[in-house]
Amino acid sequence: MKKRRWLSACAAGILMVVVPGITMIRAGAQQQQQSTRTQDPKQQQKQDDKGKAAGKAQEDVAPGQISSVTVNVRLPITVIDGDTGRFVVDLKQNDFEILEDKVQQKIESFLPQSDLPLDVAVLMDTSNSVKPKLKFEKDAAVSFLQTMLISRRDRAMFATFDSEIELHQDFTNRLDLLTRAIDKVKAQGETRMYDAVYQVCEEKMAASPGRRRAMVIITDGEDTVSDRNLKDAIELAQRTETVVFVISTKAGGFFGVQAGTVDRKEDKELKRLAEDTGGRAFFTAEVIELERSFSAIARELRSQYVVAYSPINDKFDSKFRTIDVRLPNHKNLRIRAKKGYTATPPRNVGASQ
Repeated sequence: MKKRRWLSACAAGILMVVVPGITMIRAGAQQQQQSTRTQDPKQQQKQDDKGKAAGKAQEDVAPGQISSVTVNVRLPITVIDGDTGRFVVDLKQNDFEILEDKVQQKIESFLPQSDLPLDVAVLMDTSNSVKPKLKFEKDAAVSFLQTMLISRRDRAMFATFDSEIELHQDFTNRLDLLTRAIDKVKAQGETRMYDAVYQVCEEKMAASPGRRRAMVIITDGEDTVSDRNLKDAIELAQRTETVVFVISTKAGGFFGVQAGTVDRKEDKELKRLAEDTGGRAFFTAEVIELERSFSAIARELRSQYVVAYSPINDKFDSKFRTIDVRLPNHKNLRIRAKKGYTATPPRNVGASQ
């Protein structure tokens, strides 16, 4: 299955409307319309007002189809003790303040995240530029999945990007299937990293309500032929609530440079891709460093909070909105969360089965 065709077969009969936030599932639009006719006038007017506020977010859906309507913006948040570097996991809802475009928002829900199921997409660069490092990348991917797939509720998928984007293993909790898929890949072609991030977010990460979504990209960071750019990739990752972590292999094996340096344009873009979505970028040279990086990602994903709020500004004006998460009574704690999202109108995308 190759680029642009690797998910199309899954979308038949299912319709999803995607915007940033928590989704509510509604089935059978006609049945819903019939039920509202029996309500009292005040209740009917209240529902009509909600419908107007949503604008064109809901499209006509035939009976039996499924649509999702976003009601909240959802934020995975990591909190770190500035003195010890440890993750802080015992905070309460009233410890947090959320500001959108400098306006304080009302928190609608608060979830400590240690047990929430995870969907993790592993994307591996298999272009010619990483051919000398391919074994390093494979070891990295397997190592991470061994660390990550502890609970049977957690799932991972594996895809590669070179001149094409290819799904090798869809979401599963079976490590043997994922390892087999990783072992088979070969390096060839050019690099469509931003296209891969965009496509996986659009076709896979937007279709899993009730789960947290993370992406781990293993690459040397040198995108060469993508139609999408860094801004496109960040924007869709933010909209689909996908936290991106990057493992840079530029220092892998005997073919890299000194680990820890972030001096090239590609390195800075990788760092921005991760940090703007609430994740981190790692630049490693040795296997032991790689294992530590993966362990840090796994611990972080299991230590996050999810805070949701209903934006005071409910218009889809296609403008970027900054998000500022604060802990006013805990000045020594550091916060990692996505920096905002673009309030674009909802659109229909295919959903995986």
